[in-house]
Amino acid sequence: MAVFGFILRRSAQSLIAVIGLLVLVFFLSRLTGDPAYLYLPLDSSEAQRQAFSEAHGFNDPLYVQFGRYLLGVANLDFGTALSRNRPAMEVALEAFPQTLKLAAIAMSLALTLAIVVGSLAAAKPDSLFDRIASTASLAGASAPDFWVAIVAILVFSVGLGLLPTSGTGTPLHWIMPIFVLTLRPFGLLVQVVRGTMISALASPYVKTARAKGVQRSQIIFRHALRNSLLPVITVAGDLAASLVNGAVVVESIFGWPGIGKLMIDAIIRRDFALIQATVLITAIAIFVLNILIDLLYARLDPRIRFQAK
Repeated sequence: MAVFGFILRRSAQSLIAVIGLLVLVFFLSRLTGDPAYLYLPLDSSEAQRQAFSEAHGFNDPLYVQFGRYLLGVANLDFGTALSRNRPAMEVALEAFPQTLKLAAIAMSLALTLAIVVGSLAAAKPDSLFDRIASTASLAGASAPDFWVAIVAILVFSVGLGLLPTSGTGTPLHWIMPIFVLTLRPFGLLVQVVRGTMISALASPYVKTARAKGVQRSQIIFRHALRNSLLPVITVAGDLAASLVNGAVVVESIFGWPGIGKLMIDAIIRRDFALIQATVLITAIAIFVLNILIDLLYARLDPRIRFQAK
């Protein structure tokens, strides 16, 4: 019951935040200009533009448009995407799995590699491996995604001709987007794992395990790592949410048909319905992810369960 109550409270808080975000997106999207100038020929008359706006409800007063928008949100109906001539929610839901798969693979790789590299670096502080791992992780955490993506295209696509620049047709298309999205979380997580593992390896229970003759690998990956996971999961959860939200740049550069690229295209094309649908799906995904991470905290740390009760 405590878990159920926690989920209800977090869902209510998330709902308030989602509503506020959707209201903000509605008014900001209207500041991009009149869609009629993009969807009609340049030589179209004022009467034609008025007819276009009338047909799509853009001539109605803003409060009427807002009321119609809220009614559509309640029914998960954002109207027709002007750029696709299809229901906006349907288009957004088709693109979201591509972003989710990309973010899930990148986060899984970053977390797995960071745990291994960070643990081995903490096992021998100030060693050559530790210095190399620290330098590489700091470089990865500091490099902007867009810069890494452009350099990767110049080197592996333009220079060497090894990898395609865009699309999702083959496994080769996945390599550069996954690499770019993995680099920054990997760099940050290595630093977190290394720091928490150094503290854990200096704790009394680890010294006791060493005195009992427990193997070094078991001490590192079984005893110390388990007690270091909570701060790692905390940072990994924030990074996972930022991956879902931050894939916009990577998807745009690599032409990845995910919800991030769809959102950028909708903004450029002044497709209000599609902007609103993509923002809603992204926001809900981030809030659900945060709730799952909080539940994972409670699973890893009994003190959180007791506080919840």
